[in-house]
Amino acid sequence: MNLNLSIPCKAFPKPNELEEGFVDEPLVPLSGDFVVKPFYYQMGIEGALDECYVRETVKEKLLEAQAYLPEGLKFAVMDGYRPLAVQEYLWNKERRKLQRIYGSCTEELLDEMTSKYVSKPSYDINNPSVHNTGGAVDLTLITDNGYYLDMGTQFDDFSTSAWTDEFEDTVLFPEVRNNRRILYNAMTQAGFTNLPTEWWHFDYGDKFWAYYTGKPQLYKGLLVL
Repeated sequence: MNLNLSIPCKAFPKPNELEEGFVDEPLVPLSGDFVVKPFYYQMGIEGALDECYVRETVKEKLLEAQAYLPEGLKFAVMDGYRPLAVQEYLWNKERRKLQRIYGSCTEELLDEMTSKYVSKPSYDINNPSVHNTGGAVDLTLITDNGYYLDMGTQFDDFSTSAWTDEFEDTVLFPEVRNNRRILYNAMTQAGFTNLPTEWWHFDYGDKFWAYYTGKPQLYKGLLVL
């Protein structure tokens, strides 16, 4: 398959426009089939897991996507299912940072700004943040000898440089553009959708995936592992 297809520009999803149609499916670990580097556990965030878990079908789709990669490349997974404690930590950290920057803005505006970068934690299993469903996965490309490909930014970069199609309209950094294309096209060919503001973030069965595909959301939130 052609993994050098250009990355299309897409709008940020509006999950409130979704229909519901849930399925029950277990979480499964990714170690053994993928390189697993649990980013938030390695950061020492309380409640973070030392393994990356996704729904069973999501793992099958990841294996399919990895099989599309050129010889010598594979996935390194940084995050999958995310406990609510970790989501709350990330939300509060970003919210405090924005509060320091913007000072006396309203609570509503502060929440709105924060939600552009981090999903608000939700205890409503019918309307969860995507990483709380087991359908979202954060990953990058790594060589068989452990070399990480240049993707243009670090994981969890909130600048516009992290937007998936950021390097499509420039002759600069062709290696970054091509690496992002490989990741994007392998994942979308396997049925995932991409969050356009994060080159590393892909979804299957959650509300972002449902928004982009027009299909019913498959997975509810999981309050505990």
